[in-house]
Amino acid sequence: MRDFKNIKKIIIKVGSSSLVNEDLSINQPVIVNIMQSFKELHDKGINVALVSSGAIASGMHELGLIKRPKEMSLKQACAAIGQSKLMEAYNKAAEIYGLKTGQILVNHDDFQIRKRMNYLSDTLDAMFKQNVIPIINENDALAVDEIKVGDNDTLASLISPMINADLLILFSDIDGLFDKNPKIYPDAKLINLVSKIDSDIKKMAGDKTSTVGTGGMQTKINAAKISTSAGANMIICNSNQIKNLCDIVSGKEIGTLFLAKENHISSREHWIIYKANSMGNVVIDDGLKNALINKKVSILSKGITFVNGDFLKGMIIDVIDKKGKVIAKGITNYSSAEIRLIQGHESNELKSILGYESKSEVIHANDLVLLKED
Repeated sequence: MRDFKNIKKIIIKVGSSSLVNEDLSINQPVIVNIMQSFKELHDKGINVALVSSGAIASGMHELGLIKRPKEMSLKQACAAIGQSKLMEAYNKAAEIYGLKTGQILVNHDDFQIRKRMNYLSDTLDAMFKQNVIPIINENDALAVDEIKVGDNDTLASLISPMINADLLILFSDIDGLFDKNPKIYPDAKLINLVSKIDSDIKKMAGDKTSTVGTGGMQTKINAAKISTSAGANMIICNSNQIKNLCDIVSGKEIGTLFLAKENHISSREHWIIYKANSMGNVVIDDGLKNALINKKVSILSKGITFVNGDFLKGMIIDVIDKKGKVIAKGITNYSSAEIRLIQGHESNELKSILGYESKSEVIHANDLVLLKED
């Protein structure tokens, strides 16, 4: 048995294939099973949030579409129609067990802008205090490929630190992580426990052309990296185990468990690394690179040799070495135009160059996160 006795908050992610039938109609019995399990968890004092896929598929059924539309506007229309049908199904099932649900549709900039992310976190906290189950999805009716959070595995992992989740469970069409592709190799073995996500674990996920990795395992490994770094355990298991959700939360060894890091990063560091997109970068010399790695110093103008991109003060940027390797991310105190003027200069020269009083650090050490090797 796994030691889950102190679990108080969990996130469940369920994929589209589990929520709709072959004809893309909503699989109501599965949704009833989910709500039944949630009722049992609530009775044990465990708060649960659900990240639900299935909106586009459900909308396709309502419109009588057989193939997923390629036209973005029609895909968005399917999402809008299907999302309301999904919530109708969830509410109907929740009423059976005396539960209340609430819908939250997120956009990519709800994570990109820290203030909006904090508002979202406060909303989720208020829902938990009122014993309401948050049902979360990306707002696919408005999202396009260029401004998407991405897949719901990633979305669930990004939500994890916002509610201080103890456990994230990804239900999918696979039993967990195998040491090699089980559809090709009959002797493939299921990995029960992953204590560290290293290069060997990433290789097990396969590449984008492999059967296991296509649209699934790679994103799940990435989700595990994001959630475990924030202090949440994560499990990958087959959606046919949804009926055993309470057993899983009680510690029964089902699927692959990714252990949370004991020394997990802060929510601010998590936001800088995983949630906020870098808007550009600065290239630093070897002297500053060595000092940064050994002591985590601030980024000063003297050590900057080049600037890439156009960005404003307060945005997230990468810090890269001469070979183009990203070694840190941080919040810049200067715009790209200002850094181009002061790069290579001493801090005491900045006022005379810029014509006004300014901070000595381009990126302060407190606003900087080193990216460690796996």
